[in-house]
Amino acid sequence: MKNKEHWEKVFSTKSPQEVSWTQKYPETAMKYLEQLQLPKTARIIDIGGGESNFADSLLEKGYENIWVLDISETALEKAKQRLGSKAEKIHWIVSDITEFKNEIPFDFWYDRAVFHFLTDKEDIEKYVALINRSIPENGHFLLGTFSENGPQKCSGLEIRQYSETTMKERFSQNFEAVKCFTEDHHTPFDTVQNFQFCGFKKI
Repeated sequence: MKNKEHWEKVFSTKSPQEVSWTQKYPETAMKYLEQLQLPKTARIIDIGGGESNFADSLLEKGYENIWVLDISETALEKAKQRLGSKAEKIHWIVSDITEFKNEIPFDFWYDRAVFHFLTDKEDIEKYVALINRSIPENGHFLLGTFSENGPQKCSGLEIRQYSETTMKERFSQNFEAVKCFTEDHHTPFDTVQNFQFCGFKKI
């Protein structure tokens, strides 16, 4: 419950311009997804989507099966208000990722900056098991975390940094790395955060 209380407070008291993770347009995710050339009917989930504009961008491109998961109900309500009637086209899930009970196979799983908040070994193993269950053979997964040159904390919480090597090792049992790269994210208040991304395919 402590995690949920933390994020409900953050999204209740701060605007998108006051949090570091805000992106006007999720260019990295959209470019990667478009290169996969998945059908518009592909099942896509945004993990920790909160107030992200990823769902908006997916709708604009014609994708039809979109899920957004976040621990914060407040964040999702804000996203729904922003989208207006379009929000009805999206499946909204309020859940801690370590407690998510999923029975739906996803063709594309996108996680920008949720996984790195899992610092406990048991929680990391739960996430790995969840993603193994949730993505079918030949399904895709794009993960972004703070790199070893990135911050050590976010929103006052400790995080776990990853390199290309450690990220590949974590998911090597059931996924092959398709493309890995680092990227600087410029926050709304003109600081820079270095991210490690890896795109994976289920084998």
